[in-house]
Amino acid sequence: MQDVVHFTRALGDPVRWRIIHLVFEEPLCVCELAETLRLPQSTLSSQLRVIQKAGMLDCERRGKWLFYRVKPDFRDVLTALFKHFDSTRDTDPQLGKDAAKARQRVQRREKTCCPGPDKLATCKA
Repeated sequence: MQDVVHFTRALGDPVRWRIIHLVFEEPLCVCELAETLRLPQSTLSSQLRVIQKAGMLDCERRGKWLFYRVKPDFRDVLTALFKHFDSTRDTDPQLGKDAAKARQRVQRREKTCCPGPDKLATCKA
């Protein structure tokens, strides 16, 4: 029962819901997430710990940078939840803004501090 409690807790916060949407397909660095969500890294790290405790995230360390992406095992259930709650980048203005900011930030990745993920490949829907 603990697994389902951690899973629902991870989904039960608007910031964590936004994080899950952002790292659903593409791995993002903590600094990219912090900039996109306009959160201090300490706050973001606390939110990421809750999602990690639910076992939902793959993580890759490259030097001092951490990249996160939703684990493939959770993609089907999350896709169903996104559809059921009509929570997509196309239907939710906040999620759409987040996605656009993240795309812009990733395009600048080589000019910023992040080296980019090495092992985490982009998942295709």
